[in-house]
Amino acid sequence: MVYTLATYSYVGGRNVRRLLLWQLNRRAVFFSIAVVMMILLAGFWGVEAIEDYDLAKAENQITTPPEGQIHVVIKLSQRRLEVYNDGKVYKRYRVAAGKQATPSPVGEWKIVYKSHTVEERFGTRWMGLDVPWGSYGIHGTNMPWSIGFLASGGCIRMGKADVEELYEWIPLGTIVKIEGKRIKVQQPLKLHSVGQETAILQLRLKELGYYQGRADGKFGADTEQALKEFQRIKGLEQTGIADSATIKLLAI
Repeated sequence: MVYTLATYSYVGGRNVRRLLLWQLNRRAVFFSIAVVMMILLAGFWGVEAIEDYDLAKAENQITTPPEGQIHVVIKLSQRRLEVYNDGKVYKRYRVAAGKQATPSPVGEWKIVYKSHTVEERFGTRWMGLDVPWGSYGIHGTNMPWSIGFLASGGCIRMGKADVEELYEWIPLGTIVKIEGKRIKVQQPLKLHSVGQETAILQLRLKELGYYQGRADGKFGADTEQALKEFQRIKGLEQTGIADSATIKLLAI
């Protein structure tokens, strides 16, 4: 067959058209994916907004104080604070929690200080926690739009009406359990160790049934004894020190 300039022009033009169609189809696929992602995100935030509305505006929300044994659970992944009355959920609130760079402390804390705050950024109420490595608390905020997000320096923020209500409900000594992502223990822990890693160790020993105390981030004699018992059961030397071998077996 003899190929003329016209033939090459025809073939070349056909290839160009194919290339243009392929590019258009690829753009259409990318656009469709983007639209689907936007719909999914809109749905997610829509659900979040509805949940926020339900928590804040529902007419059947409880407003009378609980009369039984009270404790509080804060679920960081959901940005929820739950008040328990005699072991049952009594009321839920939407909150803001610590940013990734300044996370809220995971563990089991006590309310050790309560006050009407004078600092505008803390709103009208402050309930201090006995976290041993910093100043953390549950408080109000002058940035109500941050509620529902990981936005704080580690404290738990609440809306004005919510924090004022909670302040009246929970006395000094109330247990506040903060649940969230646990950091990996990177160093040996022993008697008198203090910090988030110690609280993670205590929570794990508690889950396994070796520790009965509070996960308060302070490595005391009770934590040491629990760790020795774990080491004994696992055939390790009973040092009471969370060394690399013990940490590996604990999966922390």
